[in-house]
Amino acid sequence: MAKVWPDALTNHNQMLAQQAQQAQQAERVWQAMPEAWKEQLHTCWLPLASHLAEFSEQYKATHHQPAIVGIHGGQGSGKSTLCRALADLYQQAFNWKVAVISIDDLYLTKHERQNLASEIHPLLATRGVPGTHDVVTGSELFQQLRTLGSNKYLNYPAFDKISDDRCPQDEWHGISGPVDLILFEGWCVGCQAADNTELQQPVNDLEQQEDSNGLWRQWVNDQLKDHYQPWFAQIDYLLMLKVPDIESVNQWRSQQERDNEKLSSNSQAASGMTDAQIRRFVQHYQRLTERALRDMPGYADLILELNNQHQVSAVHYNQTQVISVEESV
Repeated sequence: MAKVWPDALTNHNQMLAQQAQQAQQAERVWQAMPEAWKEQLHTCWLPLASHLAEFSEQYKATHHQPAIVGIHGGQGSGKSTLCRALADLYQQAFNWKVAVISIDDLYLTKHERQNLASEIHPLLATRGVPGTHDVVTGSELFQQLRTLGSNKYLNYPAFDKISDDRCPQDEWHGISGPVDLILFEGWCVGCQAADNTELQQPVNDLEQQEDSNGLWRQWVNDQLKDHYQPWFAQIDYLLMLKVPDIESVNQWRSQQERDNEKLSSNSQAASGMTDAQIRRFVQHYQRLTERALRDMPGYADLILELNNQHQVSAVHYNQTQVISVEESV
C-alpha cells in the first residue's frame, strides 16, 4: 500500500496496525465500522489513519496548535463512524486527545429555527442547511480547542436528532486539554456558495412547490457565502467521502435514521422519520450535495470515492488518482 499512498504513511502504519489488531480482538474501535468497511481495513482505513496522523504531527510541529481536519460526505456516508474510529485509534496508539466536532451538534435550537421559519421562510424550520447552525459558537469552539491548556476542561453542544433539539448541558460533549487533533465532520463541511444564476431553476419538487420564488435557496446560499466560508476557512485539511449520487444518500440516510432511533436517549421522543419523510428531508440537501459532488473534488485534499456497496472504490490525493481500491483487493 505504501507504493500508492503517500510515502509518509510508513512512519505510522506499524503502530496503527498493531493497535487496530488489538482493538479487533477486544471488540473495540473498528468493530463499530460497517462490515463493508472492515474488509478494507488494511487497504484503505489504516493507510488513511496513518496519512492523517502524519499530517497532524507535521502541522502541530509547524504551527504549535492542533490541526483541524474537515470531513465532508453526504448523509449516511459514514463521517461520524470514521471520526469515532480515528479518535479511539489515535488515543490507543499515540495517547492523543482528539476532539470530534459534528456540525450537526451545532444546529440552532428548535425554537430558534421556528423563529427563522416565521421571519424568513417556512423551510428553515427543518435543520441542516446553511443558516440553521450556530456558526459563531462553532468558530469560537475551534479557537477554544486550539488553546485549551493542560488539565483544562471544555464542554461543547450536543444535539438529539430524534427530539430535533439541542441536548441539555449536562448531556453535552467534553474534552480536557491539551488537544492534539480536531476532526470536524458534516454534510456541508467545506461546501462553497453557488453563483446566483445557478439558483434560478428548482432541482426537485420541494424547491418547485415550496420555494417557487427562490427566497429560501437564495437565503441559504447567502448564509453559506457570508458566514460559513470564514468558518470553513479555518479547516487545514479537507477529506471528502464522495457518495455515488443523491439516491444513495436517500438509502443510507434511511439506515442512519433507524440507527439514531436505537441510540437516542430521549425515551419519550417520537419514532424516527418514515422513508417518505426522509426523501422529502433529503431534498433540502440535494442542491448543495450535488454541487459538492461536482466541484469539491477540484479543491479537497483527499477524496475517497464510495460505491453503492458503501466501500471505497478509488482514492484521489491532491486531485490526482492514487489507486483503484477495488482493483487492489
